[in-house]
This record gives sequence, structure tokens and C-alpha cells, in this order.
Amino acid sequence: MKDTLITPSERSAARDALLDHYDRRARDLPWRRDTDPYRVLVSEIMLQQTRVDTVMGYYGPWLVRFPTMRALAEADEDAVLKAWEGLGYYRRARDLHLTARVVREEHGGVLPSRADALRELPGVGEYTAGAVASIAFGEAVPAVDGNVRRVLARLHDVAEPGLGWLRDTATAWVDHRRPGDWNQALMELGATICTPRAPACSQCPVGPWCRAREAGTAAERPRPGEKRCAPTGLFALAVLHREGRVLLEKRPTTGLLAGMWAFPERRVDSEVPSAAALATSDPEGTAAGLVRPVDVARSIAEAFGLTPVGSPSSLGEVRHRFTHLEARYLPISIAVTGTLVAPASMQVRWVAADDDTVPLPVAQRSILESWVAAYAHADTLVSRHA
Repeated sequence: MKDTLITPSERSAARDALLDHYDRRARDLPWRRDTDPYRVLVSEIMLQQTRVDTVMGYYGPWLVRFPTMRALAEADEDAVLKAWEGLGYYRRARDLHLTARVVREEHGGVLPSRADALRELPGVGEYTAGAVASIAFGEAVPAVDGNVRRVLARLHDVAEPGLGWLRDTATAWVDHRRPGDWNQALMELGATICTPRAPACSQCPVGPWCRAREAGTAAERPRPGEKRCAPTGLFALAVLHREGRVLLEKRPTTGLLAGMWAFPERRVDSEVPSAAALATSDPEGTAAGLVRPVDVARSIAEAFGLTPVGSPSSLGEVRHRFTHLEARYLPISIAVTGTLVAPASMQVRWVAADDDTVPLPVAQRSILESWVAAYAHADTLVSRHA
């Protein structure tokens, strides 16, 4: 790996230039107005793999609902997941909730101030620990996210920055007088000027010291990694309903959408032809040996001791992209009767169609809304206030 050396004096001048630019041009983001450790932690967890404009809609309401570490530690998990609903990567919310409880029980309610201690908390990795330690506590440690990686690779004209090189280089660049501002300034530069495509090099405050700009290779640094296509998963989903209520189950504490409430589902053959064909009683699918979601939905109802009544209906395919999976949901609406039976290890509940207190993943919320629009008439809805 080639690294075009930047001298200590050049690095010092570039630091001053970037911090001056940050002081004058930084975006006014709500989490930058307060260095309270809890609030810094919340913002950094929310910003993991999530756009700033998305987090803007969640940060303020979260602090209203859980204003302190203690308030979060004492909250019910469903309330925490509901406040996170729509933000995605729900494990972050569960880890943040667990962190609050660990801090309460093992650290006297006070967040550790050093990066190495912060890394021991659930869901806190090297980047988050560095960001919180530097911004909230002034520790001179780096915080390397994707933006910082790109900025440093271009400054040094490095095509493939490895983890060791990034750690050493980011550490050497940290401003010991203002480590928190420095880390935020680097992130800000990568988000607004030193962008992945078409970097605005003519506007860059550290342009005079940038080796990639000098070499004309800025657009090529760092070299993009190989993109992997996420596999497709096809899921038959049962919208079991009676008297305006639908049946939801709480997902396991590990795995996809852990801890969230969702409609019962089963993964089915990934080679089936289409949602429309699957949702019908067309014997062609059966003859071909394919599993039809309508049959799966019926079997789910029967597994809960419920009896399907009337004709099942398809609600139309819903797709959702996870980091490692392209999920295709084929929801089937089935009216049922009977007494609900479920294993003691499984949490299930009937939920009124207009109940907005239950934390649902985005795709599941969309399916519920489709069901309400198609089947839940006003005179059959059972209000959660009844």
C-alpha cells in the first residue's frame, strides 16, 4: 500500500484549516448543541448506517420519551422499540436499552469516559466508542467511520486503506486540543465536500495538503470494494384476524428483527413464480410441488388452534431490503375462529387494527395498513380504548 507522506508541519496546518472551516460552516445539527454523554451516545447509535436527515426525525422525540440514561434503563422494551420504529437496524435499539441497564447496574448510572471502557458496552464498537469519548469527554482518540476513511485515503492518496493503517493514521491526525470537534469536522468534510462521487475539491479546506487532489486521483480513492448482491428470501405471512383484531407474535431475541412484533411467517420455496400465482388456489402450483403461501397461512392458523373461515385473500407482495437479505413478503389475510393456543415460550397477542402502540417493522406496518384499507371497516374495528 502506497502512502504519500504528509509531514507533521503540513498536518498541523491542515488541522487548523479544517477546524476553522468547521467553526464557520458546520451544519447546525441538534446533537451538536449538547455534549451530554447520554445524548452523544444516542445520536451516535442512531447515526450508524443511517442518513442524517432520517435521524433528525427521531433524535428529538427519543429524548422527550427517554430524557436520561435512567429513564431509558427503566423503560419497557416494547416502548423502546416503538420509539425506534422505522429507523431500522433494531438491534441498535435493543443494545442501547441494554447499555442503559448495564450503566445503571455496573457503573452507578454514569457512562464510562474512556474509549476502551465504552467498548465493553453492548453494541458499542470502536467508532462509537471513539466518537463518544472524544466528543463527550475530550479524550484524544479517533473515530473512523466511512466518511473519515474516505477523507484520510484521499489526503494520503491510498487506494486500499487497511484497518491498521486507518487506526494509526487517524490517531496521528487527532487534534489533542479539540478531539471531539476534530472528529466531527472530518465526518462533516466527508459528508458535505469530500463525497464518494464528484468530490468538491475546489471547496475543500484541506485541498492544499491533499495528495490525491495533487495527483488527480481523488475520485478513485479509496478504491471501491466488491459489491455483493443480497440473496432473496420469500416469506409467506399470515394475517390472521377476527373482530377487527390481528394476531401478532413477538420475534425471538436474536436474528432478523429481534424483539419486534410481527405477523407469523414461514419461509417458502424461493423458486415460486409469482405472488399472484401463489395466493390463488390454482392446482398448477400444487402439481408442480411448490409451496403456496395460502396453504402456509392456513397451516399457521391451525398451528395456533384457530380455524380458517371464508376465503383467504392476498394483500399483494411487499418487499424490504435488509443489509444481507432482499425479503419478499406474501401476506395472506384469513379470518379465523377458535381459541388461541401457543407454546409457553412464544409471546402472541391479538391487536386492534388501530393500535399504534405496538412496535412493528416497516414492512409489517405497511402490510397492516393494507389489511386495514382492504378489510377492516369502521363498524368492525375494535378500538384499543374499548
